[in-house]
Amino acid sequence: MQLINFKWRNEFALGIRTEEGIAVVSELAAAAGASGVPVTMSEALRKGGEAIDAVRRLWEATPKHRVAYVPEDGILYGPCNPQPGKIVCVGLNYRRHAEETNSPIPEYPVLFSKFENTIAAHDEDVPLPQSHMVDYEAELAMVIGRTAKDVGEDEALEYVAGYCVADDLSARDLQGRTSQWLVGKSCDRFCPVGPYLVTADEVGDPNRLGISLRVNGEIRQQSNTQDMIFDCKKIVSYVSRYMTLKPGDMILTGTPEGVIVGYPPEKRVWLKSGDTVTVEIEKLGRLTNTLV
Repeated sequence: MQLINFKWRNEFALGIRTEEGIAVVSELAAAAGASGVPVTMSEALRKGGEAIDAVRRLWEATPKHRVAYVPEDGILYGPCNPQPGKIVCVGLNYRRHAEETNSPIPEYPVLFSKFENTIAAHDEDVPLPQSHMVDYEAELAMVIGRTAKDVGEDEALEYVAGYCVADDLSARDLQGRTSQWLVGKSCDRFCPVGPYLVTADEVGDPNRLGISLRVNGEIRQQSNTQDMIFDCKKIVSYVSRYMTLKPGDMILTGTPEGVIVGYPPEKRVWLKSGDTVTVEIEKLGRLTNTLV
């Protein structure tokens, strides 16, 4: 399924995106007399995989000719993960990205965090902070669906509810002030996610997805998640050794080559007001935001 968080009748609602349009889960549940089915994205992710399975069962049982679809054109999107408990990010996780920044290949995943203030939606404007070196980072994000602690690699992806597109925006001057990257990574709305949360069963192998990024229509990043140093199952397993992952937690898996900081200094043109950034990942859709 492709789950969508969108404004409907003055509130954010959970929808199922289809070729015909968006099916509103609360309407499906009301028509079926179904109780216990989540009707917001926050509720679905907080309750985890069982709640998403309930949405799937409801959708499969609904006669499609009775669905009143909402056109996707013109809707107001909400973040596909509006209230993550944790946002864990992996740095330097693509070989060519590590090489372009003259960084050694990590022996272990390089972890850092963002916070809920960084979350933004598809089509939402992102305010530029007090920085002169704002950069983009196209990333695949994993959203956890079951509590995970000390899970092995072979079973790790069973704990992932779904995947989405993310942009790990970074203020490089702030990031480089100290040995800790936090301030440069955690400015307001510096983690747009969306437009959809695509459930794991529909994505299949997350380590064989094309990933690209454009600025004002110009291609800047183009790669495949196969270039990851630590693949998705290794990341989930590693993180779960040291911190319990809970439903709704999100892991950003790193960015490929082509970021601005990887250019020679004389060729670096940092993001500025009016720039539009579009990240696209195979099977997951396109995420677009404008810097203001």
